[in-house]
Amino acid sequence: MRFEFATAQRVIFGPGASRQAGPLAHQAGRRALVVTGRDPARAQFLLDSLRENGVGAVVFPVAGEPTVHTVLQGQTLAEQEDCDLVVSLGGGSALDTGKAIAVMLTNPGDVLDYLEIICGGKALAEPSAPFIALPTTAGTGSEATRNAVLASPEHRQKISLRAPTMLPRVAIVDPDLTWGVPPTITASTGMDALTQLIEPYVCNRPNPLTDALCVDGMKRAARSLCIVFENGRQAAAREDMAVASLFGGMALANAGLGAVHGFAGAIGGMFDAPHGAICAALLPHVMEANLRALRLREPRHDSLRRYEEVGRLVTGQETAGADDGVAFVRQLVRDLSIPPLGHYGFAEKDMPEIIEKSSKAGSMKANPIVLTIEEQREILGRAI
Repeated sequence: MRFEFATAQRVIFGPGASRQAGPLAHQAGRRALVVTGRDPARAQFLLDSLRENGVGAVVFPVAGEPTVHTVLQGQTLAEQEDCDLVVSLGGGSALDTGKAIAVMLTNPGDVLDYLEIICGGKALAEPSAPFIALPTTAGTGSEATRNAVLASPEHRQKISLRAPTMLPRVAIVDPDLTWGVPPTITASTGMDALTQLIEPYVCNRPNPLTDALCVDGMKRAARSLCIVFENGRQAAAREDMAVASLFGGMALANAGLGAVHGFAGAIGGMFDAPHGAICAALLPHVMEANLRALRLREPRHDSLRRYEEVGRLVTGQETAGADDGVAFVRQLVRDLSIPPLGHYGFAEKDMPEIIEKSSKAGSMKANPIVLTIEEQREILGRAI
């Protein structure tokens, strides 16, 4: 058995943990680029904390999912303002943008030079500038990953900027920051979290550390996602989802994902759809297709046993099996009112391009079994 495990240098979890951001930033630098979501007013508490601890700040809001151009804009602002650290407060978009800006502050050239798939993925040789992550949604786990997902509109694709040095210096996970998240975003980000616990568990390179995280995380997400969707101020459930998201980020960074995320990167680059909603629409169909393929072609594959365990974990029933897990996820998507991919304009004519693009994705290579073109078409067709 061989594996390695890497995560943020320091993880601070708990209600009220965000109050430590100012003192921790003071230890890391003197002037921060503060990356926020579309409403920078929500970061006022953070700006106050930075000021009280002698850290200057300039705000860079990110209105939507980050693009290559977004990173360039943020990098330019940080350099003009002489920022020596980056602090992100927001969802996955703000965190991924912050990670990308921080690493580009210390590495020469254009961000495009370092993107995998479309530009060869030149190695990021220099350590990132100090980066502190404060997630305000429970889904992406970006506070614990070593990559940033960026859209390249000209290539109609989402691609990862990736390096071990992109792991945050500090991840501050405060469940209280997620209380104001609307139900629709709670649902889509929560399904992303669940997907990022199931896929690393059944992928082709799991390890004992990621297994432990996924097992605990799946239990938490399965029991709490509907609760926070219906009542966003249920403290215990919000805490469960924050833990599940963090664990999912740790797991995917150290094991891998699968066909859901392989497809999602390509679809997200072509259509204006939330990443978590794409994952939700795909997840039950990918699970079903993987099970069918494994039973047909590799009936002794360990991932079949793992899918059986997924069924027990998400349903909470000791007698449940893999098919029960698929049924649970399918019903969960319905309960959360997440639409199929056709809602975002995806149609059968788009399948060949999606399949071709996703074949190059690292996530697709981690799927427990290689899916045929016909199996992939069937997944996409069912998800429409």
